[in-house]
Amino acid sequence: MAKERVYKTLDESEEEYYRNHPDEIDGYLTTAFEEYAKDGCTAALFAQLRMIARVKGVSTLAQETGITRNGIQKALSENGNPKFESINAILNAMGYRLTPQKLDVHAK
Repeated sequence: MAKERVYKTLDESEEEYYRNHPDEIDGYLTTAFEEYAKDGCTAALFAQLRMIARVKGVSTLAQETGITRNGIQKALSENGNPKFESINAILNAMGYRLTPQKLDVHAK
């Protein structure tokens, strides 16, 4: 009898890639926030942050933020509605910070 093949999901493949190429996380997160600035899709941004949180280690982030593992997972879920302080704490624990960028309101 043939052995049943187990395939990775796209999320699992992406997570493995960033575990093996942590130097590329900066660009990935920059792009994630740029896309969020364009389309305002919070669910997509949270999915990207959730994947990077898994790469960085949710348990480690929980220790550094004082937010439980479950709290981090809930905050970054598709239906998450985290406080600003939670997102800021999670990003800081990942090694990032939120910074404002001036917009040219007259550009089209």
